[in-house]
Amino acid sequence: MNTPFDPPVQDAIDAQPPAGATQARKARAAPWVWLLVAAAVLAGGYFAFSREGAPGGPGAGKPGEDMAARPVPVVAVAARTGDIDVYIDGLGTVTPLKTATVRSRVEGQLMRVLFKEGQLVKEGDLLAEIDPRPFQVQLTQAEGQLARDQALLANAKIDLDRYRMLYTQDSIAKQQVDTQASLVRQYEGAVKVDQGQVESAKLQLTYSRVTAPVSGRLGLRQVDPGNIVRASDPNGLVVITQLKPITVVFTIPQDSLPGVMKRLRGGDRLTVEAYDREKKVRLASGVLLTVDNQIDPATGTVKLKAEFPNDDSSLFPNQFVNARMLLDTQRGVTVVPTAAVQRSARGTFVYVVSPEHTVSLRPVTLGASDGDRTMVQAGLAPGELVVIDGTDRLRDGAKVELAEHGKGPRADAAEQAAPAKGGERRRGAGAR
Repeated sequence: MNTPFDPPVQDAIDAQPPAGATQARKARAAPWVWLLVAAAVLAGGYFAFSREGAPGGPGAGKPGEDMAARPVPVVAVAARTGDIDVYIDGLGTVTPLKTATVRSRVEGQLMRVLFKEGQLVKEGDLLAEIDPRPFQVQLTQAEGQLARDQALLANAKIDLDRYRMLYTQDSIAKQQVDTQASLVRQYEGAVKVDQGQVESAKLQLTYSRVTAPVSGRLGLRQVDPGNIVRASDPNGLVVITQLKPITVVFTIPQDSLPGVMKRLRGGDRLTVEAYDREKKVRLASGVLLTVDNQIDPATGTVKLKAEFPNDDSSLFPNQFVNARMLLDTQRGVTVVPTAAVQRSARGTFVYVVSPEHTVSLRPVTLGASDGDRTMVQAGLAPGELVVIDGTDRLRDGAKVELAEHGKGPRADAAEQAAPAKGGERRRGAGAR
């Protein structure tokens, strides 16, 4: 039998919410609780980070310190007075002094080839032989004809002497003497023609031996033995290219031409160096020979030719090279490392370090450059410190911390990271 509760107790029971409603409210409140917990963790991490400083390690900064106010580590060197070479660069092509296509000067069968492809030959060396028998026959015929006409000439001269004697004795007419004298001259002409035929046959026989017209390096053989060769063959037998010495034809801007012509008129020998495509390896060194007589209007450049001994065969015909010609040497000028020169839309500038270890942006006027060094014509004095490493983080008026030369900010960061990693390994080993 159920006993009813007292009215106050029954009211309290009725006031309690159902169990399902309570669980729904807890499920809705759970995400907000987790968000609050995550925010608290992030706030604690930020507080710890601000106390420890930048990722460079503990103690890198103090609480409340402004990171932008810290000195920037840089490497700086002093501008100095020195000499710098003025060069003119140009793209060039290696061109041989002589190139000859060896052709047969007579028609005939190629009997022997006496050279090897790629061989170095001298002028006059025997390269090939053409069948000489047809030319020997022609020579024999020409010599026989010469002997016959010489005999006729001798007999005509004897008769002429007889006729002249008889004419003095008034035994024959003058016309007969004149006719005999004309016959003698005809035979003399025939003998000269025969002598020409003999020399021509001898020359043809000589041409059956093909020799090198110039000294140089042989190319690939174009004809095999057994073929009929002619003087009109377009490819010839082989091509000879002279390699020692050799020349390089290169171009320079027309604005550089007056300085070059001034040096040439003064009788100076300008040194030219040949580099590979990447301008890293010097292939050869030579001297300037001459300058072309006109400027190319399409490109605004002029051609120059330089000669190189090429004793080590480092230059090859039709090879593309970078030519570098020494035009002048500037002495007693202000010189800085090329790494110190910065460029912007307003021009070139350098970062100059003051005695208070702050940097200032200084516009400069540049002169010649030889790669690692650059001449400063205006804007900088010798002895002033210029930044050569760490410029990417600098602003005008920034504070800097000078590092040793050859030990830049990148090297400092690497050295700081290396001990930290080593310490972690040691701590890990101790924990184990």
